[in-house]
Amino acid sequence: MIQAVRGTKDILPTDIGAWQALEATFRRIAGQFGFQELRTPVFEHTELFSRGIGETTDIVGKEMYTFLDQGQTSLTLRPEATASIVRAVIENTLVEKNPLLRLWYMGAMFRQERPQKGRLRQFHQFDAEILGSAQPEADAESLLLAYTILRAIGLTAFELRLNSLGNTESRLRYREALQAYFRPHISGMSADSQHRLEKNPLRILDSKHPEDADAVKGAPLLTEYLDDASQRYFESVQKILVALEIPYIADARLVRGLDYYCHTTFEFVTTRLGSQNAIGGGGRYDGLFEQFGGKPTPGIGFAFGIERLLLLLEEEQKTPTSDTQCDLYVIALDDESSPLGMKLAQALRLRGLTVITDALRRSFKAQMRDADRTKARFVAIIGEKERLSQSAIIKNMATGEQHEMALEDTGTLYQVISGTEKTHIDIR
Repeated sequence: MIQAVRGTKDILPTDIGAWQALEATFRRIAGQFGFQELRTPVFEHTELFSRGIGETTDIVGKEMYTFLDQGQTSLTLRPEATASIVRAVIENTLVEKNPLLRLWYMGAMFRQERPQKGRLRQFHQFDAEILGSAQPEADAESLLLAYTILRAIGLTAFELRLNSLGNTESRLRYREALQAYFRPHISGMSADSQHRLEKNPLRILDSKHPEDADAVKGAPLLTEYLDDASQRYFESVQKILVALEIPYIADARLVRGLDYYCHTTFEFVTTRLGSQNAIGGGGRYDGLFEQFGGKPTPGIGFAFGIERLLLLLEEEQKTPTSDTQCDLYVIALDDESSPLGMKLAQALRLRGLTVITDALRRSFKAQMRDADRTKARFVAIIGEKERLSQSAIIKNMATGEQHEMALEDTGTLYQVISGTEKTHIDIR
């Protein structure tokens, strides 16, 4: 038997309702903020991610699914969405057409990590980006959108952690301070940290290796190296969050795992999911467009891991369900009545109802059990007697009441099932 690839997961019909409800909330809230959907290919040129995310990150160095196509071009399944969105905006000159873009995306991402609860090799994200604004209002709006989504889906067990990575000058000073601090300790630290010391010492702060913990704990804080402009910017963002009544915790040790971040960076975390405590996060990336050959364009965005949101919703006993239901289950008591039942079902589907018919020629009892399984609100029963009189017995599954109704009067039948008056449709 061929099984699913390790680190991937089937989304079964019993689970899809929660996914659909969550996706509907993403779409609704993003639309209320004026965001438009953008969809990008599932794979890109490898250089897009190595240049944008950073050669020294774990994503590029260890986790990407990279392969050569038949033309020997190096391609990579996207490990995150921002680089792809920025590439699409540059390639399609979207900023030239609109100086302020609000874009959202939803889809599968791929990272070759060690699978565990809340961490898959194919996972799904909701991503939102504001492009074109270098003002703190854009940072605050991004955070407000993320916070609104989390509250709209019913989550309460989370915290917003906030930090500033400052501008380029601030980070250069901090980089030098980190290198000076870590050099006396580096021989006893992990191979990853030793490799990162010269190339990108900020990544050491994100280390999960036990042998790095003590040194990282005593490292200087980036906030101590922010210049006046960076400090003022961060204070402006916080001032707006206070006005919006968005609770947050200033976390001077928060460092996101991607190289393109600057100024505001943030994570939404929970204590309910063990080691996989981050349910989403993001930050500002004012230099990314130039790295990809575009004109200078500031940006800020965030992403939520959909699987982790669903795990947290389950933990809080707030798993959403879709509104899909069966309005009518049509039961044919003999083979000759089946075409008439299928015709009735289609006539009511064209009016917008959800109607299910049996395709196994099962017994009446078996079809009734299936109607119960699908949570059908009504059942239409057609046998030889009903076929000859062009009628059906309509049973209300909640009350048990049943009436015989003429099939030609589908308007009345529709009204009984939906409570809405509609134009008559004759199924004969």
